[in-house]
Amino acid sequence: MKKMRKTKIRNALLVATTAALVSIQAQATEIQVLATGAVSGAFSKLVPLFERETGDTVHLSWGPSFGASKDALPVRIRNGEPVDVVIMVGSALDQQINAGQFVASTRVDLAQSGIGVGVRAGASKPDIRSAQALKATLLNARSIGYSEGASGTYIAGTLLRKLGVADQVSGKTVLVKGKELVGEAVARGDVEVGLQQISELRAVPGVDYVGPLPANLQKSSLISAAIATNSPARISAKAFLAFLSSPESAQALIQSGLDPITSGPGRN
Repeated sequence: MKKMRKTKIRNALLVATTAALVSIQAQATEIQVLATGAVSGAFSKLVPLFERETGDTVHLSWGPSFGASKDALPVRIRNGEPVDVVIMVGSALDQQINAGQFVASTRVDLAQSGIGVGVRAGASKPDIRSAQALKATLLNARSIGYSEGASGTYIAGTLLRKLGVADQVSGKTVLVKGKELVGEAVARGDVEVGLQQISELRAVPGVDYVGPLPANLQKSSLISAAIATNSPARISAKAFLAFLSSPESAQALIQSGLDPITSGPGRN
């Protein structure tokens, strides 16, 4: 009789535990995130931590903040791809907010991202310490890669012209489109010298990061985030942005090559 009672109690506890687990799983939310590759290095650490702490799942998909390829974030948003949170260059996000796609009051400025130079792992690191040195490096390079995103727009439209090499290097520049990082083309050997956001270059195995552009040629991009106007996961999305804005997340951003913004406009 006692054995039967113990069995019934054990079964009841098992049922209660199972029900509790099912309830927790039912409450967990999947957050759809479209993001610039500039945060990919930091997110490899931060997203698993957030998921463990909250039980929510973050579904990440990468793409450039600007551009016309099918992977470019503005194109995907315009085509109606499901999204709860977008993380992209601030000026691109402004356009999306003005179009009514994202809620202005939820905007958070996360970090500043500078442009750097990378080469294939083991290759000789070129001198880029001054404008003249960078100019010589680009002229001597067999090929130069940049993205269709914010950094590539600056490189093609401003940097090469400032250096006076736009015409000389036009035949050896490679536009890396869509989700692919410039560093991936560098690591394969398709591009000898890659220029992109520092954090994106540092996120790719097989790339040696050379350093940032000289200060007088540097272009820093603000990385910002906001919640979609029609997001069905607003509570979890807000918690995700709060987590990304926390001191706990700042160290991972720094380690990835980003400069976190710890105060000022746009912080929630």
